[in-house]
Amino acid sequence: MAERGETRLVTLGRSWVIEHYPYNRTHLLKTLDWLDRLKPEAAEAIRLAALTHDMERAFGGPDAIPIVMNSREYEEAHSNRSARIVGAWLREQKADEELVDRVESLIRVHEWGGSPDADLVQAADSLSFLETNVELMASFIESGKHAKPVIAAKIDQMYERIRVPEARTLARPMWEAAVARLMRT
Repeated sequence: MAERGETRLVTLGRSWVIEHYPYNRTHLLKTLDWLDRLKPEAAEAIRLAALTHDMERAFGGPDAIPIVMNSREYEEAHSNRSARIVGAWLREQKADEELVDRVESLIRVHEWGGSPDADLVQAADSLSFLETNVELMASFIESGKHAKPVIAAKIDQMYERIRVPEARTLARPMWEAAVARLMRT
């Protein structure tokens, strides 16, 4: 069911995320929740970009990209692939091409921001990451998948990159808790 004031595409996007990205759908859903907290009147394109920014990870294929922590090259490839996948999905939903272009452009820069709208998507992504992915990151250390300094750098990056002042204030206690959690790992 659509939430009050939610557009058809955002409602469909929620269902798409839930159906196709069980591994980390909570992160995407929470990213939209954080965006709505930061800017309740955010345009549909911003909301769709926040909701779907990592969808490339939900789809395998010959162009699937293995995750590499703290790599600008990986982040660019990940962002571009997500933009392509989300853009194709939006076109299948008969979205207006101007909206598709805007969503794709926001997803392409969701790791770095750079404009007020992109900074909002990035901030919501960071807040959601710090809320939902710290235990996942700790499990990577515990399993030996990644070394503690690599994960600590990722946690720091997700906090330090936030440019939206309100979001940075909201993120500070979550970042502190994440650092403390890693210290116990």
